[in-house]
Amino acid sequence: MKRFKKLSPSQIFLMVVLGAITLTMIIPLLNILARSLSGPEASATMGGLEIFPKDFDLINYKIVLNHPKLMKAFWNSIFVTVVGTFINIMLTTSAAYVLTRPKLVFKKVIMVFLIFMMLFEPGLVPEYLVVTKLGLMGSKWSVILVSAVNVYYLVIMMRYFEEIPESIFEAATLDGAGHLRMMFSIVFPLSKAGMATITMFYAVLRWNEYFKASIYLIKANDTLFQVVLRQFVVLGDTTSIVGQQNLFNYNDLARIDYTALKGATIIVAIIPILLLYPIVLKYYAKDAMGGGVKE
Repeated sequence: MKRFKKLSPSQIFLMVVLGAITLTMIIPLLNILARSLSGPEASATMGGLEIFPKDFDLINYKIVLNHPKLMKAFWNSIFVTVVGTFINIMLTTSAAYVLTRPKLVFKKVIMVFLIFMMLFEPGLVPEYLVVTKLGLMGSKWSVILVSAVNVYYLVIMMRYFEEIPESIFEAATLDGAGHLRMMFSIVFPLSKAGMATITMFYAVLRWNEYFKASIYLIKANDTLFQVVLRQFVVLGDTTSIVGQQNLFNYNDLARIDYTALKGATIIVAIIPILLLYPIVLKYYAKDAMGGGVKE
């Protein structure tokens, strides 16, 4: 109670406003979760502010987790996210290290070119032609490689690397360390907070990818989870999940609450990213320069 007495009126007002904003984001998610965990008949009668399940039932998750198309798309998204994020981080951090070296030739020219490419992207048509010319059409590598480096994230990573004192690199050079040794033994350990942040940004982008996947991935077995999710949730294509034959026969699968089934699909799509945040957040409490020298 003593802690609350020390709060000023402006701080209390700010806490109330932030709490209200937080509720506007949490309640819809809890409502979706409650609907997805409710029975088909009960979920159809639930309002938008109810956050507790009625007639607890896992039928919606059984449908999602046992659906061959959804699970295939889910693991495709896992593959694209893990492999794509790894490639993103390796290329971004390597380029950031090179661009922060003081003796790099044509450094300003390279930076101007990168900034120009960031501000004036070539567009979808040239990218499509390049993907087709390289023979990547229909392959998951088309989605992975076309977004290998984000220049904005590259600049952020460069700012982290530039905070490392130059004396550390000079001492490492005197000890005979090469650039690869300095990257993996000095730069990366001292930039864990920045790398964790960029990793999270890249992973979220990869996991939420649907536009390019819907263009470059032709086969149904190669499609990503977000593409199926958009077809079902946004476009209302129930046949993509329930199946045309089930709708025609109007069996038990066709009589479920589609809103609750959409909620279960959304929750499954959210869980991998929610699992990533606790791993990343622990680096925010640490100083990025922990263990470095002070000048």
